[in-house]
Amino acid sequence: MHLDTVAKYIRRSPYQSIAATLVMTVTFFAISVFALLTIVSAGVIEYFESAPQLRIFFKQTATEDQIKELQKQIEDTGRATSVTYVSQEEALKIYHDLTEQDPILLELVTSDILPASLEIQTDDPENLNEIAAALDGVTIIEQVQLPQDVIDTIISWTEGARRLGIGVISVLLIVTMFVILTIIGIKITVRREEIEIMRLIGASNWFIRLPFLLEGMLYGFIGALAGWTLAVGLLLYETPGLKEKLGDIQVLPLSPIVLTELLVAELLFAILLGALASYLAVLRYLK
Repeated sequence: MHLDTVAKYIRRSPYQSIAATLVMTVTFFAISVFALLTIVSAGVIEYFESAPQLRIFFKQTATEDQIKELQKQIEDTGRATSVTYVSQEEALKIYHDLTEQDPILLELVTSDILPASLEIQTDDPENLNEIAAALDGVTIIEQVQLPQDVIDTIISWTEGARRLGIGVISVLLIVTMFVILTIIGIKITVRREEIEIMRLIGASNWFIRLPFLLEGMLYGFIGALAGWTLAVGLLLYETPGLKEKLGDIQVLPLSPIVLTELLVAELLFAILLGALASYLAVLRYLK
């Protein structure tokens, strides 16, 4: 009965219904994109935090014996799970692998100008800080590179994107609320005589209100489903390129379970949002 009434209301004013659905779609597309970016960013940060690595670059004057002696000292501390020596020749090979598409860069660099290094792996990021502090003042070291700088940069960018995303989504949610409230209010106003007749024949307030609430919930359901579909479709389209850029960071493709959980959460939130906006309209226009 009520669903038939909702379908009738939508058929009588299709353009208003399309506008409400489109606004919902845009809002939940933004929410989906923001949520997916947050999930991917969390995976990237977890990768760097779970695989801490300290790199020590040596001066050109450092001899292999000096480097090997320092390597043994670090291993003897017991704080490192592995300490790998990368010679100048190995560094050159790594450089060649990274720049093989650009012959000019290959010709400009020789092993003499690349520093030898140690790559230190630990199970606990705190051990990296202790090792780095112990290396302070060692004369043969040119630079100590901590991954914490990378992690802090990623977190900083993520926090900035999160604040921006929350601001944009908040504005869209407010606009969506007002649009649905206005559209439902217009529909109530247009059907005021019909509503009065229903009251005269004994219809209860909730019997009159329920179709408008269901209509708002329907806008939310369709808008959330469409927004999620567009965002996930965009992610799937971009996944091959993103996987190539992320390299060893295996965060894509996202699990179908994660995507399904996101869809369910968005649908529930959208239905509640549509119901709330419609309820406010009903309270305002049906007194």
